[in-house]
Amino acid sequence: MAATKRRPNGAADRTVEVARRLEGLYPEAICELEHRNAYELLAATILSAQCTDARVNMVTPSLFAKYPSPYDLAVAKPGDVEKIIRSTGFYQNKTKSLIGMAQALIERFDGEVPHDLDDLVTIPGVGRKTGNVVRSVVFDLPGLPVDTHVGRLSRRLGLTRQDDPVKVELELNRYLPGEEWGSFSLRLILHGRRVCDARKPRCDECTLADICPSAGKAR
Repeated sequence: MAATKRRPNGAADRTVEVARRLEGLYPEAICELEHRNAYELLAATILSAQCTDARVNMVTPSLFAKYPSPYDLAVAKPGDVEKIIRSTGFYQNKTKSLIGMAQALIERFDGEVPHDLDDLVTIPGVGRKTGNVVRSVVFDLPGLPVDTHVGRLSRRLGLTRQDDPVKVELELNRYLPGEEWGSFSLRLILHGRRVCDARKPRCDECTLADICPSAGKAR
């Protein structure tokens, strides 16, 4: 159903309107990282740093076939993990994070991925973005992950002036109810990949162009 367009006033009102229109454009807010459980999504999100979801999805089937649980990954030989994930970039640091993550899950959380953000961010390789991905996608809990797409689109659309991802997250959180945080983030990501490209945004086909202060100005 086509959205009835109206002119919002201020960042809060604009955020609500953007969320409404994006819901119409992307009814199914999907996470494009393939996973079957919280452990797999946590590992995939760690791998997604400075890497495309498509590339991560090419690597994770082999990773999870060899290490199907945190207990398997915790005792992995770093060299073996590095061979599997090498194409995702920064593979040595990511290997340390993956093995450290698995060990932390076993030592402190009985092998289970915790629900609380305060617990998640204590795990190697896990920051607020990754923790919020897991909370919102797997556990259906409030969490607004701010990646490069979310940050870029939020600034282009005039939803925030902040550059720091945590400040962007907390500002957007004020404008939407908690149950919408995760889906809003996912829809911004989808829109950033499909329409609002970093270098060549397709403003002429964007459903948000009439309320976007950056329409027609790539920045």
